[in-house]
Amino acid sequence: MNRLLKLAAAACLCGALTGCFSRPAWMSDPRFRYFTLAAEHVWQMNLPQGERFDASGLFLEQSGDLLTESDQQIGVYRVRFHPGDSAVDLDRIPDCFTAAQLAPFAREKVGRYDCEGVTKDDQGRIYLCEEANRWILRWDPRTKTVERLNVDWSPVVKYFSSDRNAAWEGITIHGSTMYVANERKKGRLIAVDLNTLRVTDSFVVPASHSEWYEPHYSDLCWFDGALYALMREDHVILKIDPATHLVLTEYNFAKMENDPEVAYHKVVPLVVGVMEGLAVDRNYFWLCTDNNGLSRKKYPGDTRPSLFQCRRPDSP
Repeated sequence: MNRLLKLAAAACLCGALTGCFSRPAWMSDPRFRYFTLAAEHVWQMNLPQGERFDASGLFLEQSGDLLTESDQQIGVYRVRFHPGDSAVDLDRIPDCFTAAQLAPFAREKVGRYDCEGVTKDDQGRIYLCEEANRWILRWDPRTKTVERLNVDWSPVVKYFSSDRNAAWEGITIHGSTMYVANERKKGRLIAVDLNTLRVTDSFVVPASHSEWYEPHYSDLCWFDGALYALMREDHVILKIDPATHLVLTEYNFAKMENDPEVAYHKVVPLVVGVMEGLAVDRNYFWLCTDNNGLSRKKYPGDTRPSLFQCRRPDSP
């Protein structure tokens, strides 16, 4: 609570002094496009065993199934839809990130497993980015083992904060390249070669308008040759060319998130967004909420996260 209040105060002060980010140059590019998103469907995500679930990542499998995870305890869940129902169930993938598989790392672990993103590679291995220890963990479904990737972060260490709640906040993979989002306090998008476990690129892109003094990144997704970044505090998704670092398209979901039917109570009203999971396909954006165990304003007592399906305004 104190951390969020301090962030809010800093953001307001910065906004008063500077207004917002200067207008990014790519906004003048004739190829740049801007859209507003609307929800085509919204589901409530039922709490597994009734326990708090802060949905902090999404991944869309080739089968069309959605995977998600919570920052409250480690594990990966498959989203199970019921025709005509306004709620979905979350089925934990068995033998995936179990206590026994994580035992080799127990002595070094600080606090709980604060996982903030989930993705999968072409071999079917599942990755989680863990924030408290700044780890990348990979589960192999064939061997039923978990390994910690010993990435050489030295080229980007200067962007790391000592705040254990300001580290990894999103992850995605394209081929042999892994992209990780350094959330804030020098927010940065970092590319890693999975063959060498070395950083190959890092860059920062802002939203077109922000009251924050720096970008805040949440989830990441790769689709059809582009990197997509969810920016929770600015209520936008950015479509980025990873080669040129140019923002090609910005999608704003602020109106959708603040709709009275789905708006959540917030720890810091009017400042902190709740969207933390992003998945992308040709026709839709999928978004889910980390609502910090708080309820929707219209439905007191219902603390379930929400899952949004938004038709892409630029879909064929």
